Amino acid sequence: METSFITPIQLWGSLEGLNGGTSSTDRTLSADGMFRNIFESAVQDVRDTESNLQTQQYLLATGQIDSPHTVQIAASEAQLSTNMLVQLRNKALDAYNELMRISL
Repeated sequence: METSFITPIQLWGSLEGLNGGTSSTDRTLSADGMFRNIFESAVQDVRDTESNLQTQQYLLATGQIDSPHTVQIAASEAQLSTNMLVQLRNKALDAYNELMRISL
């Protein structure tokens, strides 16, 4: 009598249940929304950090700040958030250019 130690691969009936039953158009819309949300949050982060930097600079210039190192921290945060937004834009443009190079 032969005993098989390897179990055969079982087929799944449908993969529709894996994505929660959403249609492809729903997934496309949610992907578009997610893409938009990433950029909107990056732009909002740049606005917030720039506003914080301006506030810290004003407080330093008027002598109302006790710890001047917070201005440097705010400047670094603003620079990092701006760099992040620029890199997101660059990667999105690179991806778009790659898609345009594809010949169908």
